[in-house]
Amino acid sequence: MTRGAGGGWRRRPIIAFERLMGVMNAVGTAWIFVLMVLINADVIGREAFAAPVRGVSEIVSLSIVGIVFMQLAHTLWVGRFTRSDAFLTRIQARWPRFAGGLETVYCLTGAILFAILFWASLPFFTRAVDIGEYVGALGDFTAPTWPVRLIILLGAAVTSVAFLILAAGHLKIALRGRETAG
Repeated sequence: MTRGAGGGWRRRPIIAFERLMGVMNAVGTAWIFVLMVLINADVIGREAFAAPVRGVSEIVSLSIVGIVFMQLAHTLWVGRFTRSDAFLTRIQARWPRFAGGLETVYCLTGAILFAILFWASLPFFTRAVDIGEYVGALGDFTAPTWPVRLIILLGAAVTSVAFLILAAGHLKIALRGRETAG
């Protein structure tokens, strides 16, 4: 059960949560496309008209972080989160309950780490809103940082919840020895 896509243990809230992750992932993907257009417009503007698009480097630097956090939870949910599982794959074949226990520990650790990331990022978000934090140069181009800081909070929270849901499924395997239908 390395993916959230299987098993009858999902309920309506889980399906709604999957949709939320899918929408976040789609927004991140569309954001990549917009960045590609913006970067190409900047390159063409620089070379053809000696008039670059202002703020491209600031927008791109903020966007990379935003895109990552928009897509983290979905990436985890579909089993594409970066990790080495060669050892775990061997264990799953011989001792599925033990492997389920290890997966549970992995998911709970991930949930805790992303919850810590959420709480550690919260003061940065509130400060960015309170002081009107921005990137860029006054008179040329400025962009507020709070939207990306909010996306970090949203992405960390949703990823933490995804880890918890996956942990529950793996715990069932650890206790029962196989994927369950309910």
